[in-house]
Amino acid sequence: MEPIYITGHRNPDTDSIVASLSYAMLKNALGERAYQAARIGELSDQTEMLLKKFDFAPPTLLHTVRTQVSDLDYDTPPILSAAVSVYHAWQTIVSDTAGVPTLPVTDEDGRLYGMLTPEEIAAYDMRFIKSSRLEGIPLFNLLASLDGRLISAATEQTVLSGTLVVALPTHAGLPEIDKDSVVLCGNQPEVIRLALERQAAALIVCESEVDTSLIPKESGSCIISTPFDAYAASRLVFLAVPVSRICRKDGLVSFHLTDYLDDVRETTLKSRYRSYPILDDQDHVVGTLSRFHLLRPKRKRVVLVDHNELHQSVPGLEQAEILEIIDHHRLAEVETDAPVYVRNEPVGSTCTIITSMFFERGVMPSKKLAGLLAAAIVTDTIVFKSPTSTPVDRAMAERMAKIAGLSLDTLGREIFSVSPAEGGDLEELYFADFKQFQIAGHSLGISQITSLDTDELGKKKAEFVALMEREMEQHSYDMMLLMLTDVLKEGTLLIAVGDLDAVEHALNISFKQHAAFLPGVISRKKQIVPALSLLWG
Repeated sequence: MEPIYITGHRNPDTDSIVASLSYAMLKNALGERAYQAARIGELSDQTEMLLKKFDFAPPTLLHTVRTQVSDLDYDTPPILSAAVSVYHAWQTIVSDTAGVPTLPVTDEDGRLYGMLTPEEIAAYDMRFIKSSRLEGIPLFNLLASLDGRLISAATEQTVLSGTLVVALPTHAGLPEIDKDSVVLCGNQPEVIRLALERQAAALIVCESEVDTSLIPKESGSCIISTPFDAYAASRLVFLAVPVSRICRKDGLVSFHLTDYLDDVRETTLKSRYRSYPILDDQDHVVGTLSRFHLLRPKRKRVVLVDHNELHQSVPGLEQAEILEIIDHHRLAEVETDAPVYVRNEPVGSTCTIITSMFFERGVMPSKKLAGLLAAAIVTDTIVFKSPTSTPVDRAMAERMAKIAGLSLDTLGREIFSVSPAEGGDLEELYFADFKQFQIAGHSLGISQITSLDTDELGKKKAEFVALMEREMEQHSYDMMLLMLTDVLKEGTLLIAVGDLDAVEHALNISFKQHAAFLPGVISRKKQIVPALSLLWG
């Protein structure tokens, strides 16, 4: 079953990570086993600490949800070994089990060797209408094609070469036979005796058993009996050649399961093959695709939590099928092809919504999951001091804390006492909780770092300003902000680059060397983004 990814936003915070984990666990607990928690960014120090505290592994790192070859309903025809006979290959192609006219050919390690179509078999067959020369036909293949019984052969003989001589009973006299002859005959003692006397390379007796009394003790000929008549046997002998001799080996175009559909379409437009082999990460052949499979591909399925904006979501979202959105932010520009389940509530944490859903569906979270949910709510509401915090957030957090046997105050102090200045370079700090916004044609990037004491980080203001100016130029932002939010001071040191006049006007502040302290401002989504939206809207 293909997974349904539950993913938060880029540069995920604790609420985003825990929301994806907990919602996947809720879905799985209700019997919907396809759901898988995912993330589209690295963990912050705070999130990593909480996952370790409550013994949870991080969600799967998801780089993109662009449609890939692995998402297609590609064909899985029989895969031929390069050693099998052309006769066996033809039987496979015309059988109902193949389902496709083109079969991949592999070497003994299962890696692509060539591609075989009826056209290659027909072209090979036509070459022998005027030729009767056989070269290096494996004896094992010959016996299989002729449904033959080996009467006699030299111990070391594994392949058969020679000029085919068909000795029919209607022929006048005996045919010309020498050591290079591969003789096909019926129950014709004179022909059999002559072929063995002259030590023909091989004797194939059709529609009859071989009279063993005719075989000398020291016969150097390969002797085979077959139930087929001479005409059928003459064609089957040629078809005993390995497919490695006739399959197309040059100019092969193949795709890997991880290749993206856009790239596959572009490549197929430049070639004219009907079918293309598909390889796994070990270059083993797993199937074939044709242009038909590209018409209506399956799309990856996703559930968005803690965001609903395209530029904050996983790359390739426009190619995916969105099934649900669970969020507590403003509704933005994400579009869907069909109606989806949306739950958007004005609360301080996405995990508050998911905690409510556990109770609504009668699923009791485990002790460690309850502790993780409580921690996520405390984190996103900044211990209920954020203006986005609601009584519902506190009620859900208290319920989870009771199950986990935790104190919310103690948990809050533990979470925000982790100094974000410790470990990691400046760029990692800035982008740990970074979000991009598009407002009325303006591109805005806002980072937020929250701790019990932001004084040490404030001393790095000049370094942050240089980093933000560089990023703004490289990625064409109109403005970049950094919120150093202090839990104890219940306010934010705002550092800005770009259109400072617009920020001053929107927030009614005055910057001094790119910085200003905003008492009571601790919410990015409810206090900073709405003010700028009003200004530019």
